Amino acid sequence: MAVRPEKQAIVAELVSSLKDAKGIVLTGYKGLAVVQDTKLRAKMREAGVTYRVVKNTMLNLAFKELGYAELEAYLHGTTAIAFSTEDAVSPAKVLEDFIKENNLAKTETLQVKAGVVEGEIIDVAGVKELASLPSREVLIAKVLGSMNAPISGLVNVLQGTIRNAVYVLEAIRKQKESA
Repeated sequence: MAVRPEKQAIVAELVSSLKDAKGIVLTGYKGLAVVQDTKLRAKMREAGVTYRVVKNTMLNLAFKELGYAELEAYLHGTTAIAFSTEDAVSPAKVLEDFIKENNLAKTETLQVKAGVVEGEIIDVAGVKELASLPSREVLIAKVLGSMNAPISGLVNVLQGTIRNAVYVLEAIRKQKESA
């Protein structure tokens, strides 16, 4: 089947955008209200996530080119794609938070279909697990905090030694003054 040039351009643009993505999440959005969609897109932008509605055939062609042919099984119904080139967790976290905030978990209004993290395809459970991870900034802060703790301990030990030396010298000075 020959693909028209305008569709080839869309697929090429998708491949270009997705090849550097650290995290990708496919969603179904059947019946999502315009107000909800606008809020979701705003949250995505705030988190540095790109969110687009794309035809399944275009996504399928792009995924095949990227080596994600297994995702074809998830390309049915309405499909939107959320991806980030900066943070693998952001797309999943924003979507799951939005679903919880808007009580959409038990509806089919906005549902996660599958995802890709650092080149690995994950199912819905994997996306939910990914969303439960702390953000990149929190993880970095924890690592820095754990690295800082031994240094702080060493500083306290050294200060204690210096403090004790000052006390000893002060005691010797007082003893010599009184003698």
